[in-house]
Amino acid sequence: MLVKTYGAAVQGIDAIRITIEAVASPGTMFNMVGLADTAVRESYQRIMAAVGQSGYEFPRFRIVVNLSPADVKKEGAAYDLPIAIAILAASGRISVAGAGDYMIMGELSLDGSVLPIRGVLPMAILARKLGFKGMIVPEANATEAAVVNNLEVYGASSLRQVIEFLEGTSTMDQTVVDTRAEFAAECTSFDFDFSEVKGQTLVKRAFEVACAGGHNILLVGPPGSGKSMMAKRLPSILPPLSLSEALETTKIHSVAGRLKRGAKLMTQRPFRSPHHTISPVALVGGGSNPMPGEISLANNGILFMDEFPEFSRPVLEVLRQPLEDHHISISRAKYSIDYPASFMLVASMNPCPCGYYNHPSKECQCPPGAVRKYLNRISGPLLDRIDLQVEIQPVPFEAIASAEDGEPSAKIRERVVRARRIQQERFKNEPGIHCNARMNSRLLKIHAPLSDECLEILRQAMEKFDMSARAYDRILKVARTIADLDDSAEIRPAHIREAISYRNLDRSSWGASSAAPLPF
Repeated sequence: MLVKTYGAAVQGIDAIRITIEAVASPGTMFNMVGLADTAVRESYQRIMAAVGQSGYEFPRFRIVVNLSPADVKKEGAAYDLPIAIAILAASGRISVAGAGDYMIMGELSLDGSVLPIRGVLPMAILARKLGFKGMIVPEANATEAAVVNNLEVYGASSLRQVIEFLEGTSTMDQTVVDTRAEFAAECTSFDFDFSEVKGQTLVKRAFEVACAGGHNILLVGPPGSGKSMMAKRLPSILPPLSLSEALETTKIHSVAGRLKRGAKLMTQRPFRSPHHTISPVALVGGGSNPMPGEISLANNGILFMDEFPEFSRPVLEVLRQPLEDHHISISRAKYSIDYPASFMLVASMNPCPCGYYNHPSKECQCPPGAVRKYLNRISGPLLDRIDLQVEIQPVPFEAIASAEDGEPSAKIRERVVRARRIQQERFKNEPGIHCNARMNSRLLKIHAPLSDECLEILRQAMEKFDMSARAYDRILKVARTIADLDDSAEIRPAHIREAISYRNLDRSSWGASSAAPLPF
């Protein structure tokens, strides 16, 4: 007797349907075909023990299990549950005529309990797309799958429970999640707030500009100046996730197995802060069993890289392509996968090896040339992709001791959201572009024209500080964002001056002597 059940395999951050076919005939052998890895092939031992512990007799037949399509590699233990159902039904031990209406996934423990798996959300999206009536998943993954509307989701705790449900002898409670209501209720709750930051008005302004335009930003300052503390508060001023962005972000974290038990839709933009000892594969993704890397886990959020020059050169260089294209393509001998990587890079570094170059009260102990050598650990092409380069100084004692709170994140976020709405309207006919940081040269000519006065200010600055040509477009993009925050249709001289002030590392004097004043 031939029986079919249905599951799914994750490829990248999407899923494809896997058909589990089981045939029972006289004999005693067990064969599994369909490009299954070791974990899938070992399911026979788990299933045999789970069936016995669930009160059923494991069939003594010649059983052939095929996982189709045969040219797609099947990985992990998530196929245990649909394979067990197919084997028992094919041998006549159970009668589950309605099993084909459901997508079934879950790992089996030896006692018959159903264990959580990864990648349930993209599987649930596929189940709805293919028209399945519902989906049966481990109880721990039920709320994750229930995020998908118009799909019946049932959380199973044991193999016996699933069998009795499919046979119609018992029922399971359907898991229901009001996605939109819960998303709206939780998207404005944050653990950190900018009201807790004392002083640093200029740096907070730079963060506001960066978030308003989606610009990458590099902070340069001595130890203890508050670089990491302020970076952790950035998600609180970024625009709220849209429902589609939240779904995409949750899919990535689901595939990577980073969602907590009972997790639903992610409501806050991710903040990833990898250690400087991270490997290139861990950053971009891949591996023998392909998984999203840190840049994909930061998709639609922030990738914070503290101690930027301490990262290895190969790690820093692999950032260049995703910063430009906003996705990462990983090609290996056995697979080729695309992961989204639309993140905002926030990096911080000391100004020199000892950390006290340009410090107002402590003397730098580094030998001549050490500051420039330290900065040169970051390549020019990578630095070219960072729009704002801001120096930060320690907070004076008077500001630290002040009892007054700073401006709350909610007020800053209002201005950021208003500026983003202007940009969304501006780029509504430009696919893949939704913020000023992604403007190309053609769009800069259209949306960031400069008056003669602005051009003269920019010319003087570039000549005075010997800025490279790559700084020109970056200044225009940032100036356009500052104008949006000012609700100005045109870029004014004040906007250009502020944008120039955020290009500290482009000045030829930086690292050789104290920064020169602006020539205007």
